This record gives sequence, structure tokens and C-alpha cells, in this order.
Amino acid sequence: MDLREYLEEKTKEAESRQEIVDQDSNRLALHLMPPVGWINDPNGLCQFHGVYHVFYQYSPIDPNGSFKAWGHYTSEDQINWKKLPTAFYPDEEFDKDGVYSGSAFIENDRMYLFYTGNVKQPGDHDEDLTYSGREANTVLVTSEDGINFSKKQLVMTNADYPAEYTCHIRDPKVWKTGDTYYMIQGGRKMTNPTGGISANSKETDYGTVLLFESADLVHWSFLKDVTTDERFGYMWECPDYFVIDGQPVLSVSPQGLEHEEYRYQNVYQSGYFLLDDEIISPQDKHNTVVPDPEKFHEWDYGFDFYAPQTFCDESGRRIIIGWAGIGDADYDNASAVAAGWQHSLTLPRQIIRQDGRLLQKPLAELENLRKDQISFEGVYNADQTVFEIEAEQIYADCMVKISSGQESFCLNYEMGILDFSISEKAGCGRKSRKIQLDELKSIRLIVDNSMVEIYINDGEYVITSRFYFPDRRRKIEVKGAREAKLWYLDGLKVTR
Repeated sequence: MDLREYLEEKTKEAESRQEIVDQDSNRLALHLMPPVGWINDPNGLCQFHGVYHVFYQYSPIDPNGSFKAWGHYTSEDQINWKKLPTAFYPDEEFDKDGVYSGSAFIENDRMYLFYTGNVKQPGDHDEDLTYSGREANTVLVTSEDGINFSKKQLVMTNADYPAEYTCHIRDPKVWKTGDTYYMIQGGRKMTNPTGGISANSKETDYGTVLLFESADLVHWSFLKDVTTDERFGYMWECPDYFVIDGQPVLSVSPQGLEHEEYRYQNVYQSGYFLLDDEIISPQDKHNTVVPDPEKFHEWDYGFDFYAPQTFCDESGRRIIIGWAGIGDADYDNASAVAAGWQHSLTLPRQIIRQDGRLLQKPLAELENLRKDQISFEGVYNADQTVFEIEAEQIYADCMVKISSGQESFCLNYEMGILDFSISEKAGCGRKSRKIQLDELKSIRLIVDNSMVEIYINDGEYVITSRFYFPDRRRKIEVKGAREAKLWYLDGLKVTR
């Protein structure tokens, strides 16, 4: 039995327990989850021949994560999903320690998938393999139908990256401008590459994106890196670049930002820079584009959001999906782990540019899951655990609270501060996240068993969080809005 056959067998054995895992009351109805085990970054997002493809980091044998493969879901309508066999396993020498994150590029009826093949070398190296002992290999796989894939092709290794970088280079995203293909990857650059490794390297290394170009999607050459004038974290993960309504946008997940009361409240952040110029100029490919930290906006202010990726579907919509989780946090999902699974992806959201900001709105298709509308004032006792609430015409300080017995989460707006807080047992270590608002116009909550996504001011701000209630009771309290609307929601239909 070769390595791939062995991993396939272990995955099949793990997935045979899905019916048991699905008995967990915390399983989600609206969000794509791992069948069993662990899920993290969304990968290879695209629409190909009318079919949406969502690949994802997948560790079926361990809800705390172990070997990293790419799982695979497809859908024609964002409601009915099909779970396909695991697409890629860490079964080559150049990806033996993980099929890490990457993206999809579509051209001429062919899907091109790029990802980082992670390799941890034996020997005496620094503890987290930052400066030696790690290979970050860029791998290409193609497909003509989105289901059957070519042999893996190694297109870049550490030798193709600039010498002043650490071994932390990953997460390729590819696009085309004119006749040239471009790729960005997230990187961690040394301030003084000849000065040795300091004990506080996380305080001196700085995050960038590396930009490469190619004429054929196979042979790549380094062009330049893009970063801020002053250090903005020590590592930028999961980069993305797109232009929406003429506005160039660079999305990154920076690690090492200093926490503030109203910003950068998680262990790691995810957000976007609104760039003054395109990252590639037709006149000068080496032009300097300097992201401005003052134009960095967080995608999500909740406890559970990281590593988002965007794509443009065949109707022209720019769609974002993130990992509804985060690494190295001081809170947990112990009850889900005990049931044999952990984490999910976020709802797919359409990005809309408006008044100099990017709004995020759940895809319109999700409204097809709504049942009859219920209007109420004050208090409503829900008899289901998957529902949506809208509160508009907000005339004063506002509160939306959802509770089950003594446990609750609460969204409270007072004197320009929006505070999202969770009670102790429901939060499993999650406590409070705050946002400064000039005005609160509207609130939309989508509640999915043990997950809530909150859209503020039509998606100007978003909060995503897990919570764990003791039973199926749901008491809803709304204050400060003239009327609240509620819809119970059907779930996604996932076949396997």
C-alpha cells in the first residue's frame, strides 16, 4: 500500500463515523463543515462550468488537526452541496507534511490549482522552522472537469524565493493582466538577514507579499515584494488581490499586530488595504505600491474568522469565504472536539464597494432558505435553533440578546460603542469584542445552532462567533428597534 492509498484508507475509516458525529447538537445547518475531524482555510474557490467549487484544509482523522489534505465540496446553487472525495493528500516528497493553502485560476476551460506543499526537514533547526528546516514548495495541479486532477507539478521551491526571506512563504493566489500571469504569496521577511537570528525575531521580522510573474503558469520569476513603510506584523498569510469597481484591494491575514481596544482584538487578524494604485502597472512593473495601515480594514470583528479568500463567479460577483475559526486562540471548542469535529467555513458573502468601504452581504441565494416571516417587538421565544433576525429603524441605544437558560450572547450599542459579549460557559473562553460606530442603522443576525454571523449597517462590519448553549431553548430580546423580523431557516442540503 503506497502513501496515498494509506491516507485514503484512513480517511474512509474516519468518515465512516460521520453519522455518529452528526448527532452532535452543535453541528451546523447553514455552514460547510468537515464531515469529521478538522477544517480550516478555504482554498481553490471558483465557479467552473457553472459549478461552484470549495476546497478546504481538511484533517479527517483528528479534530485538533494533523495531516493536512484538501477536501472538496461542489454546488450549482449555493444551497445543494455535494461532498466529493478528498482532492489532494500529502503524498509526495514536496508536500509530505501538508497540502497547505492555495487558490484556483480558470482559463480556456481548464482549472489551475496552486498550493503550498509543506515539508519539515529533519535535523537541528530553530523551534518553529522559521529560518531553516522548512520547505515551502509551490505546486500546480490542473483539471478539465473540476473532479479529475492531473499529476502534481512542482513549480517553485525555496531556491526561487529571495534570500532575505524566512522559510515562511505560502498561500499562492494567481491572476492574469494582459498577457502576463501574476502570483502573490504571503511572506515573513528578515529585517537583517545577515545579522543572525535574534530571540525577539517576531518583533523584528515583518510581513509582506511577494509578487511573481510568468508567461505560462509554470515558470515563475520573482518581481518585487509589497509591504508597508513601517512594520505591520511579522507575517502576512493568505494574501489576495482584486480590483472592484476600479478600486485595487490587497487582502492579507497579518500576524503580530498589537492589540487595541477596538481593533486587532484577536490573536491574528484578517483584513484588506485599499490601495492607491494597482499592484501592477502596465507602464512600470516595478512601481512601488505601498499599502497604508490607515486604509487597512478588518474583514470581521468576531472571535472566529481567519484566512479568507475571494473569487469572482460567472455572474461577476466578488464572493468571500473565510475560516470560521482561528489558530492559537485562548478559547476553544471543547464540546465539538469531544464529538469528533471542529470548525467550519463562513457563509459565502458578496463584496460590494460603497462609500469608500467594502460591504459584505450573505449571498442572495441564502434567502431561499427562509420560511414565513415573523414580526415581533420586545421578546420572542424561538422553538427552533436556526433562524435569521433583522432589526432596522433603530431609534435609540439598542440591544439584541439571545439566551438559553443562564447562558447568552448579547449585542449592545451605547454611546457609539458596539459590544458583542458571550457568557462564560457559552463562550468557552470567548468574552467580548468591541467596535466604534458613528451610527447604528441596522442589524442582521444569522444564527446556526452554535454559530452566529452578525452584519452591522448592511455589512459595513461583521462579527462571526461560535457559542455553546446547554439546550435548544432560544429566548430572543430586542430593544431600541421599532420592529424585529425573524425567519426560521432551512439548512443546506449536503450529499455524499
